[in-house]
Amino acid sequence: MICAQEKQPNIILIIVDDLGYGELERQDDGRIPTPHIDSLARDGVKFTNAYVTGPYCSASRAAIMTGRYQNRFGYEKNPTGYWNEDPRIGVPNSEWTIAEQLQRSGYTTSLIGKWHLGATAKFHPMHQGFDEFFGFMHEGHYFVPEPYEGVTTLLRKKVLPGLVKGRWTSKDGKLIYHDILGDEPDYNTNNPIVRSSQPVDVKEYLTDAFTTEAIDFMKRTSDRPFFLTLSYNAVHSPLQGLDEYMDRFTHIEDIQRRIFAAMLANLDDNIGRVLNYLKSAKIEEDTLIYFLSDNGGPTKELTSSNGVLSGSKGMLREGGIRVPFIMRWNGTLPAGKVYHKPIISTDIFATSAAVSGVKVTHKAKRDGVNLIPYLTEKSQKEPHKVLYWKSVGQVALRSGDWKLLKSRSLKDRTKITPFMLFNLKDDIGETEDLSEKYPEKVQELLKIWQEIDKEMAPSLW
Repeated sequence: MICAQEKQPNIILIIVDDLGYGELERQDDGRIPTPHIDSLARDGVKFTNAYVTGPYCSASRAAIMTGRYQNRFGYEKNPTGYWNEDPRIGVPNSEWTIAEQLQRSGYTTSLIGKWHLGATAKFHPMHQGFDEFFGFMHEGHYFVPEPYEGVTTLLRKKVLPGLVKGRWTSKDGKLIYHDILGDEPDYNTNNPIVRSSQPVDVKEYLTDAFTTEAIDFMKRTSDRPFFLTLSYNAVHSPLQGLDEYMDRFTHIEDIQRRIFAAMLANLDDNIGRVLNYLKSAKIEEDTLIYFLSDNGGPTKELTSSNGVLSGSKGMLREGGIRVPFIMRWNGTLPAGKVYHKPIISTDIFATSAAVSGVKVTHKAKRDGVNLIPYLTEKSQKEPHKVLYWKSVGQVALRSGDWKLLKSRSLKDRTKITPFMLFNLKDDIGETEDLSEKYPEKVQELLKIWQEIDKEMAPSLW
């Protein structure tokens, strides 16, 4: 262990849920204003080639928390519903989380929002390095519970009332069902909002409540370095838009897109509340902020745009794993920088450990790098030579501009494609498969992938 820096920065990790890569990049009339998120990019560094390690929430978050490919400890699948309570499922206690690392570095740590890394007692966030927890344990949660007062709600339902097709709308227009993707999961079942482990009654819209709690935590810990993981479940389903935000977007005719816009605008305003607190407390220059989505957008479910990228959440195409990613540290990182070299979410652990000034003593192999030297141009090298993915029969490897891919079919998501090859510099949308033209490159990249894959563990379940 080395001595900590004279002044350790506060660290805020903002994880948003299911926000597609294209949603913040759109320049057409369909763009939803996000001035506060945009200000993070204006005052910090925006990444154009930022990836997560998995196309689903839980696997992706497991890697963010540990700084390791989740496949190293067999965390490949995405538990939903009652599977969250399977005693096998969760980040193993033998893993060393970013919260444990920073806790041992003198930080006060808090997780606010979504966990989704094991819902039984041994996987509780407060057994994984967090001093405080306020949130829920499963994959999702209603933003307002039944009878859904003060919001417009759109839910998936396999069979609509009266056996109508497409959409069904209640008389007051505040509840809509649609039949595109089967039934909405029972998000709230055995999944209360808790403080520590005790259920609490939350009156606020959930995104607002998480921000209120985050600001309270920062106020209470402003006299010491803190690590806050603010893990919003917005803009994940269920789609529920507050009335005042729905009124902002009356020009959007499609009700699904309008509710999504209300949710995203509310999320952006809440990020603004966090930024305003940092400014009022005069700790902007003392605080490193990360902002990212946990995976690409599920377009049919939410309308969340992946822009020019192909595919969506659940796929190893770019639309499933390339995400919005911003870092801001006023006075240390350059303002308005756009960084184009590939980076990955495991870099959050490595960067945070480095700026804390305390070495990682846990011996498990890490898959991230400290990004600060690359962003301040002390290093001109590529942060990563290759990036690896494996997800339930899907395979991908990025090396330079080349990407080897075996993924869910765009036409039929139940089927897995043969190996494909793309040059992302020329074809960011993965439209031209070059595997037949360059078979030797396919074999070269496959061999690299296989060597990395030998280091991975079997799936936990």
